[in-house]
Amino acid sequence: MRILSVDFGDSHTGAAVCDEGEVLASPLCVISEKDMSKCALKVADIAASEHAERIVVGNPLNMNGEAGFRSRKSVKFAETLRGITPIEVVLHDERGSTLDAAEMLEESKKRKKNRHGKIKNIDAAAAAIILQSYLREKHYFNM
Repeated sequence: MRILSVDFGDSHTGAAVCDEGEVLASPLCVISEKDMSKCALKVADIAASEHAERIVVGNPLNMNGEAGFRSRKSVKFAETLRGITPIEVVLHDERGSTLDAAEMLEESKKRKKNRHGKIKNIDAAAAAIILQSYLREKHYFNM
């Protein structure tokens, strides 16, 4: 199944997709949009063009597992998506994904010297980390 994941943000929302076999998540793009409804429409369009059968929205729970301000915004975003697309929308715990993405990009910078404009890619990288985590958990529980 083709799955799209999003790392929803106030200004930039990262998107990633996995292969049909649900093995590898890859960063796709960054949506620069501050309006939640417009962002949701763009995500729905991307999901349709990528033939996604599910959209995974990162849910940034607090480290203690409770829902905070950012989590509530992501839940609202997921609800907005559910209202505009027939594609299944699920939430997935994303604690630490942006930090993991920053570390991954920093390591990448050390190997490549000319990395102009790559800081926005952190959002797409975070979406890929969210999706990879989702796939790992999905396959673990389906064993």
